[in-house]
Amino acid sequence: MSGLSRASGKPRVAVIGTGGTFAMHARHAFDWVEYSESGVVHPIDDLVEQLDQVDLDIEILPQSFRMIGSTGILPQDWMELAQLIRRTVQDDPGLTGIVVTHGTATMEETAWFLQLATDIRQPVVLTGAQRPLNTSGSDAMANLRAALAVAAAPQAQGQGVLVVMDGMVFAARDVSKAASFELHAFEATPYGPLGRVDADGSVVLRRRVTSSISHSMLPALDMSSSRTLPRVDMVVSYAGADGAAIDGVLAAGARGIISIGLAPGRPANGERAALQRAVAQGVVVVQAARAARGVVPPQAFLQRDGVLAGGDLAAPKLRILLMLILAQSPLPDAAAIQALLLAH
Repeated sequence: MSGLSRASGKPRVAVIGTGGTFAMHARHAFDWVEYSESGVVHPIDDLVEQLDQVDLDIEILPQSFRMIGSTGILPQDWMELAQLIRRTVQDDPGLTGIVVTHGTATMEETAWFLQLATDIRQPVVLTGAQRPLNTSGSDAMANLRAALAVAAAPQAQGQGVLVVMDGMVFAARDVSKAASFELHAFEATPYGPLGRVDADGSVVLRRRVTSSISHSMLPALDMSSSRTLPRVDMVVSYAGADGAAIDGVLAAGARGIISIGLAPGRPANGERAALQRAVAQGVVVVQAARAARGVVPPQAFLQRDGVLAGGDLAAPKLRILLMLILAQSPLPDAAAIQALLLAH
């Protein structure tokens, strides 16, 4: 039976632990801010053992990856995590789904990378915690329970990579962290969540992920440990900004730059010459907007400067997409890159 335990008939979900707040041990019951100071991080096996009171009829298969605070995760970690997910499904194709516990600071970026880099039928569900498990009002077990329910739900099959936090289900493309310490910290502006997980563990998806960049448009990459992704940097515009930051990332070897412009998606006047220099050096420059609901369509001023439009994709996710595009060989031409950036 595909996706069910051969012995029990239960859905089977692999849980991959990557550390983050979910795995941290706070110093006291209200240590909600500086809990990393304890220096104690629990492996996923120990955390799964505490699920004996969760009333979900699911077979859980814990699998450690590494213990990383999400402020320290690197593109190399993304590639190795994607490789682990692929291998896990290849070794056990009967899995119903995969849950990845992850720090919340970069969860949306890891989710988007995995959406682009993994092409499997089973849902990959990322979740984490805003408060460590041993603190008052912790959301760790509730979030894990909800993520397991989504990973095991038939309606989540074929939905790619999802993020589940505070009972809400989000698409990887849309989700972002909007608050530092609130339990309801994740949202998807302006499209909203795909659905929710009710108090009894039932999953309600009101809409499905109906559009995304197809894997045929972005061929699978070699995720071997020796592979590195091209450097792409982000530069934020502000009143009075000049070209210093842009020149700095060029000197550091950037092959791509995401210009996070002022709304409606324009760099500060003082940055324009530096962006033109970047384009002249063969660097791919993409214009984004720093507004929460910013949209940057193709425009004449961008085309004159050789800059590509970022559409409605958030700047950190544009960076990831551009890294993967620039890793292709041969490199697509500007028109093909622009089409990928605007794909929904």
